[in-house]
Amino acid sequence: MSNRKFSKNLVDGPHQAASRSMLRGVGFETADFSKPLVGIASTWSKVTPCNMHINELAELVEGSIDASDCKGVLFNTITVSDGISMGTQGMKYSLVSREVIADSIETVVGCLGYDGVVAIGGCDKNMPGALIGLARLNRPSIFIYGGSIQPSSINTDYVTVCEKVGEYAKGSISEEDLIAVEKVSVKGPGSCGGMYTANTMASSIEALGMSLPGSSSQDAVSNDKKQDCQDAGAAIKNLLDLDIKPSDIMTKKAFENSIAVVIALGGSTNAVLHLLAMAHSIGVDLDLDDFTRIGKVTPVLADIKPFGVHFMSELNAIGGIAPMMKLMLENGLLHGDCLTVTGKTLEENLQEVLPYPDGQEIILPFSKPVKDSSHLRVLYGNLAPEGAVAKITGKEGTLFTGNAKVFNSEEDGMAAILEKKITEGDVVVIRFEGPQGGPGMREMLKPTSAIMGQGLGDKVAFITDGRFSGGTHGFVVGHISPEAEMGGPIALIKDGDEITIDANADILSLNISDEEMKKRSESWKNPNSSPKSGVLAKYKRTVQSASKGAITD
Repeated sequence: MSNRKFSKNLVDGPHQAASRSMLRGVGFETADFSKPLVGIASTWSKVTPCNMHINELAELVEGSIDASDCKGVLFNTITVSDGISMGTQGMKYSLVSREVIADSIETVVGCLGYDGVVAIGGCDKNMPGALIGLARLNRPSIFIYGGSIQPSSINTDYVTVCEKVGEYAKGSISEEDLIAVEKVSVKGPGSCGGMYTANTMASSIEALGMSLPGSSSQDAVSNDKKQDCQDAGAAIKNLLDLDIKPSDIMTKKAFENSIAVVIALGGSTNAVLHLLAMAHSIGVDLDLDDFTRIGKVTPVLADIKPFGVHFMSELNAIGGIAPMMKLMLENGLLHGDCLTVTGKTLEENLQEVLPYPDGQEIILPFSKPVKDSSHLRVLYGNLAPEGAVAKITGKEGTLFTGNAKVFNSEEDGMAAILEKKITEGDVVVIRFEGPQGGPGMREMLKPTSAIMGQGLGDKVAFITDGRFSGGTHGFVVGHISPEAEMGGPIALIKDGDEITIDANADILSLNISDEEMKKRSESWKNPNSSPKSGVLAKYKRTVQSASKGAITD
């Protein structure tokens, strides 16, 4: 079986002399035309610490591919920074970037006939964007995670700074104190250091089988991460020779493994959105109820930020996620027969993994978990007929009833929080921030962090048709569907309405009568304005509900 399925059409024969001539211009030698061509999708950028080192990793990958009798071809795709744009209009472009990354990888590889692909990502949307692109192409592929950042010298990180803003607004710290934390908390390179969205997605992709073992559990600046890149060449050559494609790896059972690992790690709500989209791109039937089904039997084991105390770098130092996955496999929570990018099954990959050292307190035993079932709760009810996603660890309670304070944008809600207009017992409602309503489904880290910083984390609730950062914690519910832009029930809430969030029964209720709900719906008029042109307008026209992963095809 040829391992040059695509490149041969590009470079073989006298009629392709002009193509070869162009390739010689970028450094191809005659011998390279008989080798499999492997595209290396780099998300390098200096716009964010998460990606500032990616090209150094990409060059290691290129060298390893060339040494494995293939020809590596390096190209770039975009990245944006959630952390920098958080709380601004710019954040509307964050989820959009997932689609741009997927489209660009598919476009380059499809155009230039690469036989295989290695994609390297750092920040949140790089990872699902890359996986969606790899799935559409369905050619032998590997994903490499750029790695996690180290915590600061005073054990703070980006999310700490967000929460300190709330403390400053409350008057607990001075502006000088705030700036002092700001100056030391993010020292790149690497992705945010808790079990936020980047580390969540990296871990989920390794559990899915699309990264080499250990890729998600390496610091950005480490010999382990360099070795991960140097191993990529032999691994992609093996996949090419065996013709193992994403469709062979990204199966329903593999997605179930991925979900289980996300839950055990206490991962981000964004994993729900992204795993649904990734599954759709490979033709796997995955829905919100799969998260509920798996969540009933999967405990939260990791005591990691945002709701725990440890950083990802600390978990990396004791063996990463592999020993936890081995424990999960032994307890019947993972499918060991799933194929991975090593060409071996998950069970085979885990056979030689050593247990965590005695006395570690980061991954808790099954006998004493952080929570005995999932922290990711899929809620339904008259406020979320198509579903909503809550991140509730139990530390903030599992039942909340309060009165709504309603805002039609993140900015309005944030202003009210900083002006101390939110008090104990309130349910903060921020709407028109969904996939279409934003458009772009902004993350609500700044308002939720401000709430935590003011000491209201267990005293108020927060609901939105937008989404949350992996750094968010507290009594929060997002992804409410249908969204306000579509006239969903969240659009009908009025100030003072009573709302109940029940994470035991998985219900989200607006406590008004059916008659009142119908009356409001019939008189509702959309107050939201929409972009008339540009990428946000295109996105709004194509994006589907958050309950389907905010897919665009």
